[in-house]
Amino acid sequence: MDTAQQEATARARELQRSWYGEPLGALFRRLIDDLGLNQARLAAVLGLSAPMLSQLMSGQRAKIGNPAVVQRVQALQDLAGQVADGSVSAVEATDRMEEIKKSQGGSVLTNTGQTTSSSGAPTVRRVVREIQSLLRSVAAAGDIIDAADTLAPAHPELAEFLRVYGAGRTAEAVSHYESHQS
Repeated sequence: MDTAQQEATARARELQRSWYGEPLGALFRRLIDDLGLNQARLAAVLGLSAPMLSQLMSGQRAKIGNPAVVQRVQALQDLAGQVADGSVSAVEATDRMEEIKKSQGGSVLTNTGQTTSSSGAPTVRRVVREIQSLLRSVAAAGDIIDAADTLAPAHPELAEFLRVYGAGRTAEAVSHYESHQS
């Protein structure tokens, strides 16, 4: 790899870090390890071609262009956390990955079984992930943090909202959401 390619790859990985919290190679390798997948299976679940996944992992491409794929990545990260803490078994994880693979993204306003609890209300996690997805589709995490820093002196609560939902982890955002419900 020549110097120009190395610099382009380094830039792409830095952009990935600002948009997704870490380079996609590290994120995807962790999902592969945590969920017992191979690259081909991960690509299939995400709805990416194997070459596209490889380009994202190697830093040849910086951004996931399809918002539904970004939502699937977030869903797989949540699932990996649930497998790690023991709240979801390996068998359940396999079933959930099939659901994630079939998901098209979408709004909390749609009333499908995947977006609602048994009472018919959207689940807190789903609402939070929709808020995160919307914010992240508008701006990169680094830009959201910059906006939050700008707002913080006059509007600290709004700045906190942007930081938590725009650049934080889903678990933190769920806690924030639950603490602000009356």
